[in-house]
Amino acid sequence: MPAAPQVTREGDALVFRGVLDRDAVAAVWTQARPLLAGIHRLDLNAVPAIDSAGLALLAELAGDVPGATIEGAPTGYTELRAAYRLDPSLGFAG
Repeated sequence: MPAAPQVTREGDALVFRGVLDRDAVAAVWTQARPLLAGIHRLDLNAVPAIDSAGLALLAELAGDVPGATIEGAPTGYTELRAAYRLDPSLGFAG
């Protein structure tokens, strides 16, 4: 059984580990919210896959971090970002 997804702060980055899916969103949200102050990057390099709930979580977090950069592209990320017409900072492209 894979380890539960988690998020930690490393410098100016929130570093996500594990699959970001519907089952993980509540726990990851609880971990991430108190860590947002001073964040400039969302690091997804240790995320193997993401679903639409995980992308919604990241978009909400990125919205609270103006100008945040996203690093990494787990399986499903590029397709979902395009489907929801999100820009590279996970804002609505319009």
